[in-house]
Amino acid sequence: MNIPISLTLVRIVLVPLVMVFLISSSRVHVLLAAVIFVAASLTDWLDGLIARRTNQVTTLGKLLDPVADKLLVAAALISLVQVEIVPAWMVVVIIGREFAVTALRGISAWVGVVVPASTLAKYKTATQYVAITLLILERGVPSDYVPFYWVSHAALWVALALTVLSGADYFYRFFRKADYHALVRDADRWS
Repeated sequence: MNIPISLTLVRIVLVPLVMVFLISSSRVHVLLAAVIFVAASLTDWLDGLIARRTNQVTTLGKLLDPVADKLLVAAALISLVQVEIVPAWMVVVIIGREFAVTALRGISAWVGVVVPASTLAKYKTATQYVAITLLILERGVPSDYVPFYWVSHAALWVALALTVLSGADYFYRFFRKADYHALVRDADRWS
């Protein structure tokens, strides 16, 4: 097992800790959740950097990395719904996009169409990490401190917009590259 895969596994292991500390009523625990979430987010950047620079890109890494990212974001957002910081419908849209793009990537691999991650998707991930960090910290800020609420929720709206746009971009690029008629003709293979 190489260092990038180890970092990805660390990110997965940190997910339950983020959830436990995030749903706690203690401000100290909430701050710990924010620190753990930021550390886990940084492993996402670091594992990719190390894998590319040391030529340790593996099939296992390509499979585990997006799973770890989605797990971290989904767990944090669901926890934020639990503590009534984030509206559930926003989380459904964000997680729904992740499922849809994951399914699309599976189909595109199956039919031989390569749809690489776009710059927009990288911005989406970064804004999700920033928004979630701010929303976690919002729990640790006194409720009468209104500016922090507006900043964290503005970041959430930006992340939501980029999530939807990057999802639409994946589908657009897939259908632009794929032979639509062949996909429809072969749809019975998918059943």
